[in-house]
Amino acid sequence: MAETDAVDLVQRIGRRAKEAAAVLALAPRGVKDAALHAAAAALRAGQASILEANAKDMAAGEAAGLSKALLDRLLLTPARVEAMAAGLEVVAELEDPVGRELARWRRPNGLDIARVAVPLGVVGVIYESRPNVTADAAALCLKAGNAVILRGGSDSFHSSRAIHAVMARAIAEAGLPADAAQMIPTTDRAAVGALLQASQHVDVIVPRGGKSLVARVQNESRVPVFAHLDGNNHTYLHASADPDMAREIVLNAKLRRTGVCGATETLLVDRAAAARLLPSILDELAARGCEIHGCAETLALWSCALPATEQDWGTEYLDAVLAVKVVAGIDEAIGHVGLYGSHHTDCIVARDADAAERFLAEVDSAIVTHNASTQYADGGEFGFGAEIGIATGRLHARGPVGLEQLVTYKYLVRGTGQCRPG
Repeated sequence: MAETDAVDLVQRIGRRAKEAAAVLALAPRGVKDAALHAAAAALRAGQASILEANAKDMAAGEAAGLSKALLDRLLLTPARVEAMAAGLEVVAELEDPVGRELARWRRPNGLDIARVAVPLGVVGVIYESRPNVTADAAALCLKAGNAVILRGGSDSFHSSRAIHAVMARAIAEAGLPADAAQMIPTTDRAAVGALLQASQHVDVIVPRGGKSLVARVQNESRVPVFAHLDGNNHTYLHASADPDMAREIVLNAKLRRTGVCGATETLLVDRAAAARLLPSILDELAARGCEIHGCAETLALWSCALPATEQDWGTEYLDAVLAVKVVAGIDEAIGHVGLYGSHHTDCIVARDADAAERFLAEVDSAIVTHNASTQYADGGEFGFGAEIGIATGRLHARGPVGLEQLVTYKYLVRGTGQCRPG
């Protein structure tokens, strides 16, 4: 696609999205919730067409040599389609974030000032591989009064288009603008560039994908970005960790689903507890097909590991591979996370409450857990119904981007004729 064609396509979509956003901003909760329930019913009714489209993507992914973990991210099953539909219904039951009075006060001169939540406007979502993001993003944006422009990846192109098609029809039939949720109908990278430059039509961009995608968005975008960086996450076993709890948490954090951004990629273990904790955990990980890359002290305790390199500490594997490092104590653990982590999700397993509180306070990540798997890094698990992604930056949104992160606010100032004195 020529660059001029891509710009023209995105401009047309953007103009329609702006018009839809103006209607959505004023839509009553009942209308929005009815549209979400209708979309959920449409997903269930359209399951066959969605799975047929997904089969095309899976076949193409296998032919392209996608890893097992990436294929799992791409795969849709009846249970996963049902989970998408149920997620829409959960979002419908959440409180409407639009119009909430966040604060109110009266000034000595009699002015009444209120801070009130309002939609962001038009949200552009650029994502890779996971077709369920199509449903999650559309539902959350709609409930928060925003129009959304979706740009899925080439791997999930057919699946995402099928999901969008059934939802868009249902939303329009429920009385909301047909352009409330639009999908860019091409995988051409020029369309991404055009979307990133469409500051007159798009109010915020949410990228959800690998380092190269996020880097491109951050480098090229003229639109504010909620950055979703890679999940180079750590689980740290403090010397006080309960052995049974440590084993269960590590196995879940690494292997529940290796291709999700909340998966643990590096295991840190206190030297004082390494001999007690590591061998049995690594035995079980290996028995379940996990490849271990270990530091010299790890190799001395468990000789089946491959020697870890400097590159391992900064790698998001998204696969059944785990880097393991023995550390002197909590100071080194926190330093390692700060040096190599991606500020996504990090965990400490400890019975020592003081150590746990220190880790929670000092680790600068969007999500920090104590005695809980890093795979809880998910908007649904936080009670948000769904999420667009995990924001790892600092401005406006951090952590799971759900309903409350998809609104901003304005001030309503009510007076009785006040004029500011000169």
